[in-house]
Amino acid sequence: MLHGDDDQIVPTAGSAPKSIELLRSGTFKTYPGFSHGMLTVNADVLNADLLAFVNA
Repeated sequence: MLHGDDDQIVPTAGSAPKSIELLRSGTFKTYPGFSHGMLTVNADVLNADLLAFVNA
């Protein structure tokens, strides 16, 4: 699970703990300063991390 710590729409504290609990083999990574639109705004960083995760 990826989450920006500056998400004003879905705050980390209210969503992340429950979401990661529901995943069978989940991992959680927080991105400091990233907003709710991080997959678009910070695509370069997130795509690299997703690719590394898939290839691991």
